[in-house]
Amino acid sequence: MKQSAAEIVREYGPFEGVDTVHGLTWDGQQVWFASGEKLNALDPESGKTSRSIDVAAHAGTAFDGTHLFQIAEDRIQKIDPRTGQVLSTIPAPGGGNDSGLTWAEGTLWVGQYRERKIHQIDPESGAILRTIESNRFVTGVTWVEGALWHGVWEGEESELRRIDSKNGEVLESLKLPTGIGVSGLEYDGGERFFCGGGSSGKVRVVRRPS
Repeated sequence: MKQSAAEIVREYGPFEGVDTVHGLTWDGQQVWFASGEKLNALDPESGKTSRSIDVAAHAGTAFDGTHLFQIAEDRIQKIDPRTGQVLSTIPAPGGGNDSGLTWAEGTLWVGQYRERKIHQIDPESGAILRTIESNRFVTGVTWVEGALWHGVWEGEESELRRIDSKNGEVLESLKLPTGIGVSGLEYDGGERFFCGGGSSGKVRVVRRPS
């Protein structure tokens, strides 16, 4: 396994009215992050939030190119980002113990924190298609050019891990400084990982290793 220190290249926040950053996602122009009762749109250039949607937002967030998906307690809501309307709801596989959320290959991938699992689910029904086991608590999940990455956060220790999507084996680890947690994780398609900072109320950018 390849191990290195995570390089934090930028921090955003804390934001007014935001105590905790849960999940986050990238829509190609802005970062959407969940803060409990709202989804907030962050401009990564200015570092300012441009708008928010009033919707329960307790864990992972995803974007499929058109719609936002947001974990709210024991369900996943599909949201129109233009209107903020909840279009449909499916059950979350962890029944309220879910963490990260991402979109890849036409399906949703959901982290289960304490169960140390990542589920691939049908976005229409919520049915579990397959499950990947991890050996650490799973927070955010994201895909990078066909490779599955997830956040790990236990106590004061956090890291970003690239794992084998077939057997869960850890292939690479980026270790964050002690005391910095990772709640959500999303890749922007270039050189950035966006990381939710949990109760710090911050969003951080970690450079993707070349």
